[in-house]
Amino acid sequence: MASSPDSSPEITVWLDAARGGDREALDRVLGTLYQELHTLARRQLSGQQNNTLDPTSLVHESYLKLVGASNGARFEDRAHFFAYAASAMRSVVVDYARNRMARKRGGDLKRVAEIPEEAESSLRLDENLLALDTALERLASVDEKLARVVELRYFAGLSEQEIADLLRRSERSVRRDWQKARMFLLAAMRED
Repeated sequence: MASSPDSSPEITVWLDAARGGDREALDRVLGTLYQELHTLARRQLSGQQNNTLDPTSLVHESYLKLVGASNGARFEDRAHFFAYAASAMRSVVVDYARNRMARKRGGDLKRVAEIPEEAESSLRLDENLLALDTALERLASVDEKLARVVELRYFAGLSEQEIADLLRRSERSVRRDWQKARMFLLAAMRED
């Protein structure tokens, strides 16, 4: 992420304009960051076979959610943009997994309490993802900061270092947040 063109000062100007409702500026931001979002989506969906959700579809559907939310969205900076993008990606993959599981099992969802320690592995579009989404909603109501780290790490596929750079925090504090969040989520998933 560090070497991409999105670190240019123009992104900040475009984000400010997009925050003011300038749809063209939002399109420029998304166009500039498209390849990076596509790379994240490809990494997250790797290993998924026989699925209709491919990286391009994930980015496009996420884009539609971002554009649809742009009236109320506040892209203060690059970190906020990626938080929105991660949230949009989460929404798309969770909706996809929910629909897929409903078709596969007639709506009967079995929850499994598992969150990989290393988020570099791809998302599994299954019951576990749906359980994680429910637990993540609970975490967000308790600690929004921890929930954001999970979204960026698990749904956007960013490393701890990338998240630390993005949020202007130390890698160590992000690692602590990831561990706290992971423990909370595992406990919440086991309760359900």
